[in-house]
Amino acid sequence: QLQLVEAGGGLVQPGGSLRLSCAYSGCTLDYYAIGWFRQAPGMEREGVSCITSLARTNYADSVKGRFTISTDNAKTTAYLHMNSLKPEDTAVYYCSIQGYWGQGTQVTVSS
Repeated sequence: QLQLVEAGGGLVQPGGSLRLSCAYSGCTLDYYAIGWFRQAPGMEREGVSCITSLARTNYADSVKGRFTISTDNAKTTAYLHMNSLKPEDTAVYYCSIQGYWGQGTQVTVSS
């Protein structure tokens, strides 16, 4: 069974940076996509970025140029590098593969 564990959230000031990680195991697919999503209080969950096993990436317009998604060479961990953070980036961030979800990690951007 596929398992995902996010880490790296925290409190950061506007303009700061964070790196989220998503450790995953149990994925037996040759081709798959890893997605990062976020959900702010009172809001629906929204897609932030995704990367395929062929290293193709995609980003939401709201994070283009500020966030970068990547995976390690062993393809067991996905990362979301977040720069120039804004208060509106505050949310619980989740990673997902093939309908499986991690528990989420809280990101709070505030002065």
